[in-house]
Amino acid sequence: MKFSCEKYVLQSAIAVASRAAASKSPIQALEGLLLQAESDLKITGYDLKEGIYTYVAADVEETGSIVIGARFLGEMIRKMPDGIVTLSTDGNTGVKVKCGRSEFNFMGMNAEDYPEMPGVDGLNSLRLPQKTLRSMINQTIFAVSDSDVRPIYTGTLFEKSGEELTLVSVDGYRLAKRSETLEDSEGKDCSFVVPGSALSDIERICEDKDDPVTVSVGAKHISFTIGDTVVISRRLEGDFLNYRKSIPENFRYVISVERSEFMSVIDRVALIISERNTSPVHMFFNDGNIDCACTTPIGKAEDVCSCEGSGEGLEIGFNDRYLMDALKAAGSETLHVCLNTASSPCVIKAADGSENFTYMILPVRLRAGE
Repeated sequence: MKFSCEKYVLQSAIAVASRAAASKSPIQALEGLLLQAESDLKITGYDLKEGIYTYVAADVEETGSIVIGARFLGEMIRKMPDGIVTLSTDGNTGVKVKCGRSEFNFMGMNAEDYPEMPGVDGLNSLRLPQKTLRSMINQTIFAVSDSDVRPIYTGTLFEKSGEELTLVSVDGYRLAKRSETLEDSEGKDCSFVVPGSALSDIERICEDKDDPVTVSVGAKHISFTIGDTVVISRRLEGDFLNYRKSIPENFRYVISVERSEFMSVIDRVALIISERNTSPVHMFFNDGNIDCACTTPIGKAEDVCSCEGSGEGLEIGFNDRYLMDALKAAGSETLHVCLNTASSPCVIKAADGSENFTYMILPVRLRAGE
């Protein structure tokens, strides 16, 4: 096996495939990347749950394959001088990598020890621009659960209905929903749940451009084809929340706020909250302003956010991080904060209805004297 490739191109491809390589595994080969030189160079990372492979334009003199530790390979290429990198094997597992006057000789691993990635039977498919998928993931992934108590909630629901694609994430305390109209909606209606870890990688791989992402949906796996890169992930199985019945449709109070001002106020009040000293942020929704306060053993912080509308003095407690995550992800500067009672969910939407996102946050029950 022998090929030559521009360092920057090779380094970028290694970084992408390494996202799926196992950090630690009883199968040593999974901690590495599979390099396969044929007409082009194919680099694969796989941890038995998620796989990423990407194609790189390379000058292939001899075909072949080898497995090299992902972290070592990435650091080695990164620290080499700029120029053309040449990688060759001795017919077994001996590897030589050379760039300029820098040269490394080391042992790789046999490609036959690398587990085969599952195929995707492609029962259904859908297409959308990279920048659209990237935006939809960004506006929902923060609400994915990090608890394995309900594994289905460690992923995001993809639901295609007609020409509309909806992504929903929920962790038991909050819900994030984003919808988008598909220009190419030839696929059948379907729904599936993609692990949040895979979506984080997909968001980073997608670029801010209109080039399409093709999503192939199989019975047990899903693949995302993004240019020369393919991400394959298992589907999460289980009953996902019926989000349509969970989000209130009617509200007693609808308050308009400027996102940047609201975030600044919450950020200042939450300064006295820490891992050791936790407390909800108290909000009093008055006529024309929202009084915010927080008390912890450190002390007390108070601030005021202007608004349009009145909550008639309604007092609600919120987890500051949950509220800030939703406000950061919101795509509109003017928002509607929709409320009913101190114990019912709060819903945040774009004030003009132009943005197709909805965030729902459960309030914190306030104790007397808190």
